[in-house]
Amino acid sequence: MNSSRGRRPGKPDTRAQILDVARRRFLEGGYQDVTLRSIAAEAGVDLALVSYYFGSKKGLLSAALALVVNPSDILGRAAEGEPATFPQRALYALLSLWENSETGAPLRALVAGAAHDAAFADLVREMTEKELIEKIASRIGGRDARKRAAAFCAQIAGLIVTRYILRLEPIASMAPDEIIRIYSPPLRLALGAVPPSQASRCG
Repeated sequence: MNSSRGRRPGKPDTRAQILDVARRRFLEGGYQDVTLRSIAAEAGVDLALVSYYFGSKKGLLSAALALVVNPSDILGRAAEGEPATFPQRALYALLSLWENSETGAPLRALVAGAAHDAAFADLVREMTEKELIEKIASRIGGRDARKRAAAFCAQIAGLIVTRYILRLEPIASMAPDEIIRIYSPPLRLALGAVPPSQASRCG
């Protein structure tokens, strides 16, 4: 007769229960002020179960936010189609993501977590490099594709921080269409893409 020693995993819905509490707490209180102990207490589980399922605080935050949105998927879909208009499609998709109250809040928590935790910042950097820069570089191809893709992502990141984290005016209050009009040319320049007007003349 087999017997297992040590702590037994929780019920099948325990993981989902922890994630529900964690997501709400991270969005309400921010990454730095929320503790694993407080999440475990509110979820009604032993602290060891949180570590059992997620390993660490950054692992829990990553899992909680993964339930909501994946920006790399959004950019991946935007990359399909005419390369010359990729910046417009990418901006439209990302702005829609951040403007939405349900998907924007987790993304702000993601940035806040990276700002306050070096280990979590490494996780975000790794995700950006593998999921965003490499995908865009593969799509655009050509010489120095990865450098151009990184420059593109750097400009996008600057816009996101300026508009949604710092809320610097007048960027914070600009209409999305105006943002797209202003930012598309430098993003095309970073990618080395042919502007739409020139692309139509070349066709």
